[in-house]
Amino acid sequence: MNLCQLPRRTPGVVAAVEAVGAHDPIARRLGELGFVPGEPVEVVALAPFGGDPLLVRVGFTRFALRRSEAARVRVRAETPA
Repeated sequence: MNLCQLPRRTPGVVAAVEAVGAHDPIARRLGELGFVPGEPVEVVALAPFGGDPLLVRVGFTRFALRRSEAARVRVRAETPA
């Protein structure tokens, strides 16, 4: 699933960032912000009426991402232990 599909407040783990082309600036920037495989991620809040942006937590940092950017981050939901 992608980050847009992860239910709010559900812990997840970044699986990959999908790049479009060899020199994709958005994929590069997401990686620089910490969206790297194995990093914990969570959707903290959504804009009203399902719009932009999404407030997401990656590691210990929060970011506002557009849905189009969040859709490029592949995640897997973490099962509670």
